[in-house]
Amino acid sequence: MANIYPPVGFFFRVEFQLGGVGSADAMFQEVNGFNAELLTEEVRQGGENRFSQTLPTRAKYTDLVLKRGLIVNSAIVKWCKDAIENLDIKPITVVVTLLNEKNTPLQTYNIVNAWPKKWSVSDFNAQESKIVVETMELSYQYFKVA
Repeated sequence: MANIYPPVGFFFRVEFQLGGVGSADAMFQEVNGFNAELLTEEVRQGGENRFSQTLPTRAKYTDLVLKRGLIVNSAIVKWCKDAIENLDIKPITVVVTLLNEKNTPLQTYNIVNAWPKKWSVSDFNAQESKIVVETMELSYQYFKVA
């Protein structure tokens, strides 16, 4: 019998198809940006002034945003910095897998041709005892759900 309850969103795995990335390097506390939208174009027909046609054109995907505690000497951060600082952009596939309580994959999102668009580190503040969080924003061509 299939589980009738929706899965929880806190048990997931992120994999970067990038050489030198260990499992600890790909641990994230938050992943968002699984949004797809169909863009449209308004077309007016000659001689018909009462209305226009709205036609689909192409899909648009929002950026993928990943957040985690700062990791020193990270291969993923090196990949980001190479793209941002040296314009050495190497698109890769990023795989995000939603897991169940038994660590079994429920659904997999293949993010195709992802490349770093932005990398940031949270503020340092001596009056707060917060973990330093780094945020990576990746642009990509499309994603497939498996």
